[in-house]
Amino acid sequence: MTIAPTGHESPRRSSRESYYERTDERHYKPTPHAQGAWSLDEQHFGPVSGLLAHVLDRHLAERPGAGLAMARISYDILGRIAFEECEVTVETIRPGRTIELLEAVLRIGDRPVVRARAWLLASLDTTAVTDTPFEPLPHPDTLAPWTMGDTWGGGYIASLDARRVPSQRKGRNQAWISSTVDLVAGEPRSELASYLTLVDTANGIAVQQDPTAWMFPNVDLTIHLHRTPRGPWTGLDTSVTFGPTGQGVTSSILHDLHGPVGHAEQILTVRPMPVG
Repeated sequence: MTIAPTGHESPRRSSRESYYERTDERHYKPTPHAQGAWSLDEQHFGPVSGLLAHVLDRHLAERPGAGLAMARISYDILGRIAFEECEVTVETIRPGRTIELLEAVLRIGDRPVVRARAWLLASLDTTAVTDTPFEPLPHPDTLAPWTMGDTWGGGYIASLDARRVPSQRKGRNQAWISSTVDLVAGEPRSELASYLTLVDTANGIAVQQDPTAWMFPNVDLTIHLHRTPRGPWTGLDTSVTFGPTGQGVTSSILHDLHGPVGHAEQILTVRPMPVG
């Protein structure tokens, strides 16, 4: 998650605005709502992850009748995601009628900066054996609004509607996140892409240390889904662990309003905030 301390002006949320504007078939220009928070001249990884999912959705929509559902998507962040126009391409890595692997790559200035791989599995009726050991989160209507901008800056954070359970300790929290900002201007957004846009926020809801003193950005995001989530809320039951040698892990059980939908993991690079 690309995040930073507060202290910067950010755009106000509007249902008529978007995180990206399409400039041609493969290129997208970020709007101020996609602004990162560790640095305002970077894109926040939340909208980036949603954009890649959106492009994968469009790719699959051109092949009606495939009958495959996304079961895992993993993102590797290969470098700084500058606040510049980006290009997204899709390639089939492993074709198949019941199992398929797709790859979407986001480039800035001809340099790949994010690589996403999605496993698609056949959709079958397994309602007879559906079960999970995880309890649903408290409904967002029962929780008080949470102004994440009190902790984090940037346009993406300002675009969110957040509710959270009062935290009992550092590195542990439960929260609901929603946004009415469109993903790509003038284009319908699927519930899946909208949901995935918000998962990266997990690294900012259960902080272990003061982000004005410590940096802990993630370099990846891996999401496993046992069912396709439905909006408009992304539920995060999150734990954050810092190790003794500069690594950390953010782990989340993912929910929608109907219960658990899967898991997310983020590996963190933990380091003191540079002085000056």
